[in-house]
Amino acid sequence: MAINLQKGQKIDLTKGGRGLTGVMVGLGWDEVQKPQSGGLFGMFKAQQPQDIDCDASAILLGANGRIYGNKAEDFLVYYGNLSHWSGAIVHMGDNLTGGGDGDDEQIMVDLTRIPSDVARVVFVVNIYDANVRGQHFGMIQNAFIRLVDLNNGQEICRFNLSDNYYGMSGLVVAEIYRYNGEWKFNAIGQPVQEASRVDNMVGLYI
Repeated sequence: MAINLQKGQKIDLTKGGRGLTGVMVGLGWDEVQKPQSGGLFGMFKAQQPQDIDCDASAILLGANGRIYGNKAEDFLVYYGNLSHWSGAIVHMGDNLTGGGDGDDEQIMVDLTRIPSDVARVVFVVNIYDANVRGQHFGMIQNAFIRLVDLNNGQEICRFNLSDNYYGMSGLVVAEIYRYNGEWKFNAIGQPVQEASRVDNMVGLYI
């Protein structure tokens, strides 16, 4: 049975001989319902705001808490670099609107192939062009991250992000990290005010 996590809660993923070798990290969100407004006597419809384009990414960190390697391909998996060179992390593609039920973006993680000097994989979401479009996470609802065991398809845990993130355009959602040779999961939910590009999220770890 899946565990529902609270902000700051940690769980073991591999300790105790679970045989867990890979997880699907699913991230989802919905836009708050847009108001439907018309012009004079409803004859003219006001121009509708742009869809909110949330982008999920994985950032790889070394033991010092800083980005891993020397170039973006070493430490960042996102819509512009869908697969890490190790084959350990694969992004399944960009969702431009957040429409539909279930996961909006998925990232596959093979725990056995993560380079041994990678200590953490941090999962972040930012709103693309938020500063230009005047968008923020106060316009998003039902955001979550969940982990699914790739061996049997069973959901391991889920973290629903229920805090008020008004005015924030980025979120450090959660992380998978090594501890005493085992992998753990940490539900973070940390907001970032300016994150109109994934570079802003990476900058937290430089």
